[in-house]
Parts: sequence; C-alpha cells; structure tokens
Amino acid sequence: MNFSAGFLRRHLLLKINMLKTILISFLCFVSLTGCGKRSIAPDKNSATDRSVFAMDTFMTMRAYGEDGGAALEKAEKRITELESLFSVTMENSDIQRINSANGISVSVSEETAELIGEAVRFGDETDGALDITLYSVLREWGFTEDEFHVPDADSIAGSLEYVDYSRVLVDVQTVTLPAGFQIDLGALAKGYTSDAVIDILRENGVDSAVISLGGNVQTLGRKPDGSRWKIAVRDPFAPESDMCVLETGETAVVTSGSYERFFIGDDGKKYWHILDPSDGYPADNGLVSVTVIGKSGLYCDAMSTALFVMGKERAVEFWSKNKNFDMILVTDSKEIFYTKSKEYAFENLTEMSAEVLGDN
Repeated sequence: MNFSAGFLRRHLLLKINMLKTILISFLCFVSLTGCGKRSIAPDKNSATDRSVFAMDTFMTMRAYGEDGGAALEKAEKRITELESLFSVTMENSDIQRINSANGISVSVSEETAELIGEAVRFGDETDGALDITLYSVLREWGFTEDEFHVPDADSIAGSLEYVDYSRVLVDVQTVTLPAGFQIDLGALAKGYTSDAVIDILRENGVDSAVISLGGNVQTLGRKPDGSRWKIAVRDPFAPESDMCVLETGETAVVTSGSYERFFIGDDGKKYWHILDPSDGYPADNGLVSVTVIGKSGLYCDAMSTALFVMGKERAVEFWSKNKNFDMILVTDSKEIFYTKSKEYAFENLTEMSAEVLGDN
C-alpha cells in the first residue's frame, strides 16, 4: 500500500494543526493555539472563541456579545451529546447499536430518528446519490480504519448487496435495518450539528457568530459591524491555498472533494473516500470539489456529497430543478462553475476559468 507524500502531510495537518488552517478558511477569524476558550471584555463587539475535537475533526466557534461565552459552553455540550448518538464507532451510540442489531428493531433518540429519516428522504431526492448504507463498502476500501487498499471486484460486489437506503425503516423513534446492512451518517452528522449549534447560539442571545465543523462553515447574522462574512474555499489542486472567497450573510457553506481523504494504490491510481453507491468505487464523474451554499447546514452537507457523486451534468440538472441552494463545482480539467446569487459574492483567487451557471 502506497501513500502520497501530499496525503500524509495533509492528514497530519488536519489532525494536529487544523487551527492554523481555520485562519485560512475564515478571513474573519483570529488564530487559535489550542482547544479551549478565549474571552475579551464582554460587550456586543467582543468575541468568545471555543474549539473542540469531535466527530473526528477540529471544530472552531466564535460568538460575539456578552452572552457568547455561556452560549458556546452549551453548544460544546450539545456537540458532545450528538457525537455520542451519531458516531459509527463509539460504543453504545445509536448508530453502533443499529449496526449491531442484525435485523432487530432498535429504539433510538429523537435526534437519531430525525436524522436517519432525513437521510432516507435525501436518498429519494437525489435518486440514490446519497446512500447512508455504504458503510460496508467503505470498510472494504479501508476508509473506516485508515487501512487503505483497493478491494477486489468480488468483495465490492458482495458488499453492494447490503447497500440500499430505501430498506432503512424509521418508525417514530425505532430504526430497523435488514440483517447485514450498516449505516454511516458521516455525510450528514456535521451539518445537523452545525444547525443545532446555530440554534443554541440564537436561543441564548447571540446574534452574530461563525462556526467551522471541519469542512462545514456556518454563520449566524452578520459581523458585529454589520458587514458580511468572508469565507474562503480551498483550492482542490493546492489545498494549502484558497480557491475563492465568498462574501455572504447568514448561511451555511459546505465543501466535499476528492482531495480531502484519499490514497494512492499499488497501481499508482488515486482513490478517494466519496464512493458511488451504484458501483462501490470512488465517484469519478469529472468533479474534484463541490461547495454548496444554503440556509441549512444539514441540507448543504448532504447535497455536497450527492452532487459530487452525480457529476457536473446531473448536478447542474438537479440545481436547475430545485434552485433552493447555490453551488460551486470544480472539474478535474481545472474549470470552475458556479451559480450566481444575490445571497453571496464570489471572488476567484486562481487562474482557473470561472463560468456562471445561471441566476437565482
């Protein structure tokens, strides 16, 4: 098994030095040096920062105003609670119990039932491009344990027998999977959590905040001075650099890409973690990065994965039919396609061509 030097370097940075990356991702953020919190004299323009490692990623939150510190404490507690429900590996989590039930119905929390129900709905909406039952196939590729390898065709075909989101049954707070099936909420959990964090901040008197849960960025209101937030999106061809800057108000911005988690096989080819449910192989439809901009962190999280699987043509068709979100698509031929909207301003920082897909 071979790894690219770039992969190893990025993996180390993501795990150990993510707070430095946050400075690049948020033009509105100051650099944080470790997990914890930092407060300035409490007034409406003061900021409280808090960071935590959860859901296998560093999460950074900034809230403005005198209520920010207390609200962030509640938000961090909520993140921990949701991780204990949604984790696919944490002992006694709802997902771990469902996956171990061997076809028996399992009683779960209200949050888990809600999220799985939404996942099934997104599966229907995207014609199966988003499928939470891919866990057994991800495991064959080694993405669940970071023990990467290219599985043989028979192993993939065998695992695909247990892939079909429509066979996941949710009845109030009871979830039933057929024997052998397993689910993973990795394409949804951070989006659901970011929505929950924003709700907690708003309910606790905060009207200006910005959070980053890995590749999921979400804002509350505007900056204290009334100006819009500036959010940078990484360049998939040079992930240590920015591709573009979005100037926006209250919104969610979620990016999925082939550069985030991948390995180089013994055959010299690159394999990434976003799999196509139709064949069990990394989705290779001409896209290297998809960014979705919208009001819901959950929806943007789900759609960034689904659109990546669809490829450019189907993604544009899907957007044209719905138009309840905006998107930025980057192709493997180094072209940027984006939807133009009054909700945000787009600034290209690269030499790649950038073409507008349409007006909302």
